[in-house]
Amino acid sequence: MTATLVEKAPAKINLCLRVLGRRTDGYHLLESLVVFADLADRLSLEPSGDTVLATGGPFAAASGPLDGNLVLKAVAALRARVLGLKAGRFVLEKNIPVAAGLGGGSADAAAALRLLARANGLALDDPRLAAAAPVIGADVPVCLESRARIMRGVGEELLDALALPDFAALLVNPRVPLSTREVFAGLAGKFSGKPSLGDVPREREALLEWLAAHGNDLTQPAIACAPVIAEVLQALSSLPGARLTRMSGSGPTCFALFAATNEATAAARQLQAAHKDWWVCPATVGA
Repeated sequence: MTATLVEKAPAKINLCLRVLGRRTDGYHLLESLVVFADLADRLSLEPSGDTVLATGGPFAAASGPLDGNLVLKAVAALRARVLGLKAGRFVLEKNIPVAAGLGGGSADAAAALRLLARANGLALDDPRLAAAAPVIGADVPVCLESRARIMRGVGEELLDALALPDFAALLVNPRVPLSTREVFAGLAGKFSGKPSLGDVPREREALLEWLAAHGNDLTQPAIACAPVIAEVLQALSSLPGARLTRMSGSGPTCFALFAATNEATAAARQLQAAHKDWWVCPATVGA
């Protein structure tokens, strides 16, 4: 019997995000410092004949039709580049909220590429994996290695991986629907005119100070679409020990960074008691 292969698909966190412009094809040009959390989906592959996908976990029902899942799109994208690619039965455990600004679907697709590489004896630096990733989605290239780094363009330009300190964090999603397309439309052509992000500090306090000067350009457009995001950010800012609060990606998930795990855990209990309808998750984010 062929052994089942397993990969984690970590949630992506945008510590800061700038929108620099828009291409003629409609895609926006971004610059973002991305890190990853220990919150992760779990994807397994049992190599066999037919390619099938089963889902489970707390957010499986919100994942939509299976035939549109990015795991299956990853198989198709790599199969178009690798003759005779073997796939099989995938099982996806969805622990990351869907359409939340945490890159869950992209992380799943990247995990699928890594599993397919293992099942077919491909190296992770095989250029065919790198070529398939952006075809699946803009965030898939950065999720392929799941390392802290600056990403640019429409997600295809990745700077060298960074060794950043870990932070205790609290992730909060108010469980409201939010269209990424509407959030970007809300920019109304008001793109960032600030200089490039430049060098990222590696020391904890210097990094926090640097992050305080680099926000998320999509925050106000997202609040215009879902005003509860402003409430989430205010609630996070008022928590004892919160060092930095921000929205991730195009929202609606927001986060706060803390100096210690026990502070984030205590903050999670306090916030969940006050907002029982919100999804609240303490986590560790970093390299």
